[in-house]
Amino acid sequence: MKTSADGKKKWAMLLTKPAGPIPTATELNAGIDFSCVVLESDITWSPTASDRFNEKVSCQKGNAQALGASNYETALTFVREWLTTGSGADVAELDAAYQAVMVKDTTVWIYMRETDKDSTEDWAAGDEIFLGGELKTDSPTRPGNDGNIKRRVEFLGQNMVSEVLVPAGA
Repeated sequence: MKTSADGKKKWAMLLTKPAGPIPTATELNAGIDFSCVVLESDITWSPTASDRFNEKVSCQKGNAQALGASNYETALTFVREWLTTGSGADVAELDAAYQAVMVKDTTVWIYMRETDKDSTEDWAAGDEIFLGGELKTDSPTRPGNDGNIKRRVEFLGQNMVSEVLVPAGA
C-alpha cells in the first residue's frame, strides 16, 4: 500500500559512536530526536552516484566501467528554537541538535527513518534506516532572511549505511 511521506521522517542524532555498525533502537531513542526542527523543504539526504572508473579488459569491445566508493549528499536546515524572548537558545530541548552541529568539523551520527510510521513513533527493531552514519560538520550557513531563523549545515559522510534494518538488542 502506498503511503504519503507527509510527517513520516524520523531523525535521530547520536553524539557518541554506536556500539555496532548499525545502532539499536535503544541507542536511537536515547539520541536527540530533531524531527520537528528540520526544514522539510530543504532536506538533502541521499546516496548519489558512486565513483566510477574504467575497468576494460583487453578482450572487451567498447567501454567497461566498475563502481568505486559510494557518495552522499547530506545537508539539513535547522529551524532555531528559543526560550522566551531574550533568554537565549533552547539548548536543552528543541535547539539541542543544532547546538551539537554548529561548530565546523564536529563528528555526529545521524540516522533517518522514512517509512509508514509517523515521525512521532519511537524507533523499534526492524525499522528501516534510509540513510545514516558518521558525519563531519561544515560551518553553518544562513539560508535566508525570510520566515524563521534557521541555519543550514552540510555534512561529510564518513561511514554511512543505507536501507538497513535496526537490529534487535539493547
